[in-house]
Amino acid sequence: MHFNLVLLLIVTLVWGTTFPLLKTASSTLSGVEISGIRFALAAVCMAPFMRRVPKRTWVDGAVLGALALVSYVSQAYGMQYISSNRSAFLTSLAVLMVPFLGLFWGARLTATTLSAALLACVGIGFMSWEGGAHWLGDSATVLCALAYALYVIVLSQRSSGHDPRQLTATQIAFMAAFSALWIGGAGMGNDALSTLPERLAPHGMILLYLGVVATAGMLWLQAIAQRQVPADKASVIYAMEPVFAALFAWLWLHEVLSSRATLGGALVVVAVLISEIKPGQARTEKSSA
Repeated sequence: MHFNLVLLLIVTLVWGTTFPLLKTASSTLSGVEISGIRFALAAVCMAPFMRRVPKRTWVDGAVLGALALVSYVSQAYGMQYISSNRSAFLTSLAVLMVPFLGLFWGARLTATTLSAALLACVGIGFMSWEGGAHWLGDSATVLCALAYALYVIVLSQRSSGHDPRQLTATQIAFMAAFSALWIGGAGMGNDALSTLPERLAPHGMILLYLGVVATAGMLWLQAIAQRQVPADKASVIYAMEPVFAALFAWLWLHEVLSSRATLGGALVVVAVLISEIKPGQARTEKSSA
């Protein structure tokens, strides 16, 4: 179990590095273009594992790919109307949604899990919250949180029945296909297509990292780790993402990390530690003393 938690922390750490990189790439590329190229690169990387894939893996891969892409698309859409900080806070609501949605699949909501999820949301609120409400942007971002919460639950339920490489490959294949349809629906004009190579050139290494490492590599590690880690515990680990994002933004972009943000990051770390307390552990230790 501890090895799998370390894997999830690595996944969250790498995802934290993507925020400053996405901010850099977005100086010349749109969110639609970045997503499409990112998923296409990931699909090419995972192509060798798409041979002789069982039908049920393709089915589960399609479900996971659709949920993941809804999360990406709705977040990108919402950020057209609200700040990235507000988006980060609203997206973190997935930490709370996972244990409550899990009740519909027979999961048990423990006081430890609920306390950790609440504390993680409070910590991310300290780090990210600011004004600028917009009902359309807020609604789209809450949809993002809901889709990702469902993704975490479905992955924990179904990953044990598949080869992690094949499950990762199939969902990335569907994400690439769905994102291509998304680009087509967005209606990229001739000007955007003709200038794409020029706008793409400065960010080649960033997009390669996003596609191969942050998408293909981390979704594979996530599929391995969540074979053993329950969805509610995994969601609290993922709450570390904005903490790592703030750290790398401070290191690479020299963004200021306020005392309030530092306090929020500390609360998220405490929440992750609380999530590691097993039910009855404290009572057992006390009785044995």
